[in-house]
Amino acid sequence: MSAENEKLRPRPLLIGLMGCGKSSIGRRLATRLDMPLIDLDDMIVGQAGMPIPEIFKRFGEAYFRDVESEALRQIIKRQAIIATGGGVVLREKNRQILKSHPPVIWLKASPEFLAERIAGDPNRPLIANEDALQKLTELADARYPLYAACANLVIGRDDMNKDDISTLIINYLHKETNNAQHD
Repeated sequence: MSAENEKLRPRPLLIGLMGCGKSSIGRRLATRLDMPLIDLDDMIVGQAGMPIPEIFKRFGEAYFRDVESEALRQIIKRQAIIATGGGVVLREKNRQILKSHPPVIWLKASPEFLAERIAGDPNRPLIANEDALQKLTELADARYPLYAACANLVIGRDDMNKDDISTLIINYLHKETNNAQHD
C-alpha cells in the first residue's frame, strides 16, 4: 500500500461497555484487514505486569484511568485497530482524542446482553462481587451519552453476531476511504 493510501486508510477505534466484543471483534477486523490490533487493556496489563483487577486493588480506579489515558495518547496515531477499555470515555481529554481520530465505532449493547455474557468474570473489576445487571445498567446510564458523543458509527450489538458486525465495520471503512479519496 502506498504511503498516500496508508494515510487515507481509516483506523477504527472500538468503544463500548465491557463485554460488548471490542477485543474479539477487533481480532476479526485485524485478520480481515491485515492490520495489527492494539487492545488498550492488554497494553496496560503488559506495561503494569499485573492484571487489571490487581491494578484496581493496589492503586485504585483513578490511577488506572491515568494509565489508560497515557496509553491511549501513546497509541492513537498508530496504523492499527484499537480496542479501548470500556471506561476510556470517562475523561474529557480521552473523548477529545477519540473525536479527533475517527472513525470511532460504538458497539452498543444492552446491559441485559452484557450481563449474560460476562456475569461472574473475575477480570472485570467494576462488576466483581456485584449484581452484574444492576452495575451494567448504572454504567450504561453514565457512559452511553459519552459513547454517543464520540461515535461516528453506532452498531447495535444485541442481535448481531461478531462476523456480521465485522463485515458491517469493514463496509463502513471502505466507504470512508472512498469518500476521503474523492474529497
